[in-house]
Amino acid sequence: MQFTRIAVSRPAYRDFKKSSSLNPLQLAKDIQAAADACEGCSDYAQARNLYRRSLRLLHGQPASKAANSLRMNGFIGLGSLCVLHGRYEQAKQYYQKARALAQASFAGNSVEMLAALNGLGVVSKHVGHFDAARRFYNRVLVIAQRSMAKGILGPDPLELASLYHNLGGLEHSLGRFARAEPFARRAVAIRERVLGPAHPEVAADVAALAPILDGLGKYREAEKLYKLALATFRHCYGPCHYEIAVSMGNFAANRQAQGKHKTAERLYRTALAMQGRLAGPRSPDAALLCNNLGKLLTSVGRPGEAVPLLKSALAILTARLASGHPHLGKVRKNLREALDATARKVENK
Repeated sequence: MQFTRIAVSRPAYRDFKKSSSLNPLQLAKDIQAAADACEGCSDYAQARNLYRRSLRLLHGQPASKAANSLRMNGFIGLGSLCVLHGRYEQAKQYYQKARALAQASFAGNSVEMLAALNGLGVVSKHVGHFDAARRFYNRVLVIAQRSMAKGILGPDPLELASLYHNLGGLEHSLGRFARAEPFARRAVAIRERVLGPAHPEVAADVAALAPILDGLGKYREAEKLYKLALATFRHCYGPCHYEIAVSMGNFAANRQAQGKHKTAERLYRTALAMQGRLAGPRSPDAALLCNNLGKLLTSVGRPGEAVPLLKSALAILTARLASGHPHLGKVRKNLREALDATARKVENK
């Protein structure tokens, strides 16, 4: 999860052009608010264009703290979009630029460093550099705790909720579900106290907790959380959104684990189509859905349909992830099983 940037609402998407400000910093802030709103509405191309526009506007402005804060926000916004589309190396570069600005304008242990360090941790986790991710997250934790002790951050900072969300995700990626669960539950508790239970960021925490519970065999509790998160996302975002696609794919795995294969297949295919529209058919998230759907198809006696999905997933993930990433091992295993099952079907004819 990315740290919250400028708080925005949907009208910002429509109204930023009405700004009559001649102050470049205020105009850049307005444009970034519109970019955040576009991102929230799944208009990622427009969001990217607006973040870039804000940075062009800031080019040549004196390197004040105000200007550099906006530059940092623009780089972090672009980094977040790159993560969503699986462009991890480019995301890393944007987050490094944001960190350098924070270091130059504030201090190495200031709260302004949190979003950049968090972003670098997210990228490291996604590509499979888990030790590096933990180092970034641990530094975020130290800075957040010091800032809380000094009163710079409140008793329930959303930055801490995002950190716990990400630490839970890191442990989940490593298959350490029992260690992931307390982090994920802390994220839900903090954000729910601050934002209320119906907020989409709370739903994102709930949606992240659910697959951890699946890993622990707590399928019924996880099922309730998936349904709650999906209802909140649909209410806030409409029928098509990145968070809906991710949660739907995870819910499909929950259905699959409980033997409800037809429902799982329908959910996988719906999520895959949605991911294709939002982030492109060759995003890592789409590849993971192809892998899971392929595994399901093999298990129900349709390995011939599974093989092309699994080959596609392997090609996409091989290009994006570190060679030792657990996802690659799982996809290769599923592909071997699908190929073996296809060969057996041919022999038995």
